[in-house]
Amino acid sequence: MMEKPFAITLDIGSSRANKTGSWRTERAVYVNRMPPCNDGCPAGENVQAWLYEGEEGGAGYERAWRQIMVDNPFPAVMGRVCYHPCETACNRAQLDDAVGINSVERFLGDEALRQGWTVSVDMTATGRHVLVVGAGPSGLSAAYHLARRGHTVTIKEAGPMAGGMMRFGIPRYRLSRDVLDAEIQRILDLGVTLELDSKVTDLAALAEQYDAVFLAVGAQLGKRAYIPAGSAAHVLDAVSMLRGLEEGEQPLLGRRVAVYGGGNTAMDAARTAKRLGASEAIVVYRRNKDRMPAHESEFMEAEDEGVLFKWLTTIKQVDQGKLVVEKMELDETGFPQPTGELEELDADSLVLALGQDTDLSLLEGVDGLVVEDGVVQVGPDLMTGHPGIFAGGDMVPFERSVTVAVGHGKRAARSIDAWLSGAAPEPVARPALATYDTLNTWYYSDAPRTHRPVLEKARRESTFDEVVQGLDEGTALFEARRCMSCGNCFSCDNCYGVCPDNAVIKLGQPGEKYLIDLDYCKGCGLCVSECPSGAIQMVPEEI
Repeated sequence: MMEKPFAITLDIGSSRANKTGSWRTERAVYVNRMPPCNDGCPAGENVQAWLYEGEEGGAGYERAWRQIMVDNPFPAVMGRVCYHPCETACNRAQLDDAVGINSVERFLGDEALRQGWTVSVDMTATGRHVLVVGAGPSGLSAAYHLARRGHTVTIKEAGPMAGGMMRFGIPRYRLSRDVLDAEIQRILDLGVTLELDSKVTDLAALAEQYDAVFLAVGAQLGKRAYIPAGSAAHVLDAVSMLRGLEEGEQPLLGRRVAVYGGGNTAMDAARTAKRLGASEAIVVYRRNKDRMPAHESEFMEAEDEGVLFKWLTTIKQVDQGKLVVEKMELDETGFPQPTGELEELDADSLVLALGQDTDLSLLEGVDGLVVEDGVVQVGPDLMTGHPGIFAGGDMVPFERSVTVAVGHGKRAARSIDAWLSGAAPEPVARPALATYDTLNTWYYSDAPRTHRPVLEKARRESTFDEVVQGLDEGTALFEARRCMSCGNCFSCDNCYGVCPDNAVIKLGQPGEKYLIDLDYCKGCGLCVSECPSGAIQMVPEEI
């Protein structure tokens, strides 16, 4: 009888009797790299984690929303007003187009409001009482995270309503007040006390009544500029105009409105003027479009709504019904220089949108606080020079945005919690970034991005209805599934399938996906090259 080949006569599994791992000079290890979306989020969201949950649909939506709520109490708001630096960082942009992270976040936030999902305080009460000054995005975020850590929180807000610049600086056509109110109420439902019309004037005395203080006073004072104006000239600042409108005051702007400035507030002021009946709204800016600080989306929406732009122009004088403007030119450093060339511009009113300052008068008499260039100096933990008093948001030297402010609130809450407990804050390990070159994008099929629909132009120019609409469930699910899970394993089984030595073992346990049997791994690197997400790397073998 003819003998069968040696390999066929072996018992099942006995072909692994020859431990080939001894040939290896390098070995494969599973890694968790930092996804660029996570790295780019000012609020510190684990974007990739909640997109992973959202890809499942159904029950996955709630899990995704709860993952967002670990870091950010405003997913429905953020899905409307965040300028999504996560998408700018997204690796998929180098393949076709960035994942619509912001639109998926809005869908999840809106779904939570529709379904009535809530969060709770899961920790035992600490008996500590923290004061938060200011009910804007930073103060509300800090209150949320402090409450969930078991602390008693009181917010004192100088104004008549909570929300800060989310309410008084962002018009309704960008952020529905029903959405804002609902997400604020969810925070208050955790037991947070909100005291409105409660301006803090003696912080030094008030701070003694609390175990810690977080200062989150927003930048709600419009900057002024000296411009000669006739007695009949109508000049107002954009911050006051937008705030007054929210409080029910109708500004008298006339038919022709000029807005001086080039930031997002200038875009909002001009677009609001059109909605209030102005037949012409023109933005006057002393630099060109390329150097305008407003975000591209804001500029494009304003232009689409008929807002006009006059570049390289500064305002010299304001009189009734007209402006005297001067043409500028940029020098070699990009700074605008006057040319002496003047002209007149028809305008019934001038709205100044030159930036905002913070009212820091409440800091008088508090030892140790250092103010430089109109902002409070803080340490890496956001604590000021006065022990137990922390600060964040617009009043500290960081970029000013709602998302940054929300991130400051979370960061301050963690620091306050650590300070109250006497423990040093645990350092946060930052793994290596998952760059595009670590991915194997061959496995990702073409999937064009889904863009959110916008309101028809006629309604945009005549109402304050939300301009940008949300995705429906089908498109939101599709968009979530475009995520490439950069730097982190998503159990695709590629490594298991391509290993020529059967050295990859599927564990099948939650949180434990694969194990490499080093007795049989020859270090060929095939699993690394075939991993779609770059979640495996080769390291030198220990000798």
